[in-house]
Amino acid sequence: MSNALSEDQLAIVAAVREFTAAELAPFANERDQTKHFPVDALERAGQLGLGGIYVGEEFGGSALGRFTAALVFEELAKGDTAIAAYLSIHNMVAWMIDRYGDDRQREQWLPRMSSLVDRGSYCLTEPSAGSDAAAVTTSARREGDEYVLNGVKQFISGAGSSAVYLVFARTGEPGSRGISAIVVPGEAPGLSFGPDEKKMGWNAQPTRQVVLDGVRVPVGNRLGEEGDGFSIAMSGLDGGRVNIAACSIGGAQWALDRTLRYVRERETFGHPLAEHQSVAFTLADMATELHAARLLVHDAAAAIDARESDATARCAMAKRFATDAAFTVANSALQLHGGYGYLSEYGIERVVRDLRVHQILEGTNEVMRMIIARRLLGSR
Repeated sequence: MSNALSEDQLAIVAAVREFTAAELAPFANERDQTKHFPVDALERAGQLGLGGIYVGEEFGGSALGRFTAALVFEELAKGDTAIAAYLSIHNMVAWMIDRYGDDRQREQWLPRMSSLVDRGSYCLTEPSAGSDAAAVTTSARREGDEYVLNGVKQFISGAGSSAVYLVFARTGEPGSRGISAIVVPGEAPGLSFGPDEKKMGWNAQPTRQVVLDGVRVPVGNRLGEEGDGFSIAMSGLDGGRVNIAACSIGGAQWALDRTLRYVRERETFGHPLAEHQSVAFTLADMATELHAARLLVHDAAAAIDARESDATARCAMAKRFATDAAFTVANSALQLHGGYGYLSEYGIERVVRDLRVHQILEGTNEVMRMIIARRLLGSR
């Protein structure tokens, strides 16, 4: 694949790989175990341009395409899948502000977000509205030049640490046409957070409820027009799905690389594990699945860059296949490590736990099948 990359892309990958080796990989297990969110490392990522990967350069961004971004997220995930996934979410929020905001909004929020001095959270899911995103009940009632927001958002990455919350709230009729996208600053009175969720994985990033109790923000904090929120939310998910798929590949590739080293060193019945045919065949399947997943992800990212009409379906295909394949590869890596794979010090079990949620977030893989089928059948 490296032969097909430009010199700029190769340089970007090399820089991210160097950052990952210094700032993420050595501390991934400790951060998982202590549930430490490395804000200092994120600010250093911002200095590298990773806080506004596809934000315009005039607002401190890197203005990269989605294909190059997929390369970046795969490299980040080889160091820490939880932090890589968080950076994907932050970048989705920054992109939405850049894409749908006006000049004042971009100038207000994007420079500090691009540097990761300020971090962003994507607030769509609610306790009773997950896959059915059009069913959100958080309200934004207009009073003069302000919106008054009330409601609860669930499973919000970075909650309590972010400075910018992109909240999708109901400003009009039931259904998708009554939802608007509103930026809520982290210091807004009436904004509070639930306790940090106790999760199976993703321990290095906080996940909390976002509670809006009479939160007042200017109408000028709305992105686009009233009722545009659902389409804004969905437009960001194509890229988010490609990114989370790339993160899955990166985590699984790390697990495969560790496994290749382990099976050469570990002996059973007088021979290295690598010499057992069943082990060799498993490794071959792991590598094949990851290569196929990577090609699907690159195809989907290129479809976004080219604004292909079937980009959404191709992103769904990539997300479904890559997150399933990567979890299977990581789980196989754990199995091949035997009892050692179950120990936290080896890091394999952390990656298995982190990758499991990728099959759920940014639209469950069942929803991905719905999107693909609708494209095939010509239905909505």
